[in-house]
Amino acid sequence: MIKVPELEAMQRISHGFFTREGGVSEGIYKGLNVGLGSDDNREHVLENRRRVANKLGTTPEKLVTPYQVHSAKVLSVSAPFTEQDDKRADALVTKTPDLAIGILTADCGPVLFADPTTGVIGAAHSGWKGAVDGILPNTIEAMQKLGANPAHITAVMGPMISQEAYEVGPEFMAHFLDRSAANECFFIPSAKADHAMFDLPAFIKAQLDGFGLKQVIDVNRCTYCDADSFFSYRRTTHNKESDYGRQISTIMLTA
Repeated sequence: MIKVPELEAMQRISHGFFTREGGVSEGIYKGLNVGLGSDDNREHVLENRRRVANKLGTTPEKLVTPYQVHSAKVLSVSAPFTEQDDKRADALVTKTPDLAIGILTADCGPVLFADPTTGVIGAAHSGWKGAVDGILPNTIEAMQKLGANPAHITAVMGPMISQEAYEVGPEFMAHFLDRSAANECFFIPSAKADHAMFDLPAFIKAQLDGFGLKQVIDVNRCTYCDADSFFSYRRTTHNKESDYGRQISTIMLTA
């Protein structure tokens, strides 16, 4: 688990960017796979989630994660989801103590937010599509509705795929350049004709830097490059494996 000193120093904040280490899953899911949407043994996944909750100091029932759909939708939560709730979203915010909110990733960018002054926290799943469509400003706006002040918010970017491992085709690049010609700075040529290497961490950080937050921190770890520590969708694809695990990034306001 990766802990960030700036969040560790905050009173009433418990957090963790969990790696794949320390779990019970086996085979291609070896380690701490928390993805209920994977084809892993469900009991193994539930045990892994129990271990995550225990590390944070709460119960598995209070570890709340959305059904991620690569959207810009944010949910404000004050209790665990029920069977009737629509859980489709890519970020959660809360000001409820002992409720751990988290998001799952396997190359996309996890971002944890904390305003310790007002006791408002957030967790966002920011892949390229969510980042383009507004998941990050929407998360900050949802935190503000709960009383947060952007000037007091610390945002921490967790492990995600690095530019050196993120080759994309011309259609992908065109999607960004159609939005803004300035986005060209996030691409460099690749060895493959008509392809480029995309810098997702830089794209996310550029957005976060524009919100007037107290600070933006990047743990600077690549999910693709470190197979012992992280699950990676792209690495799984390149290895022609049948499925992949997911790691979790979580934050909680303690009582």
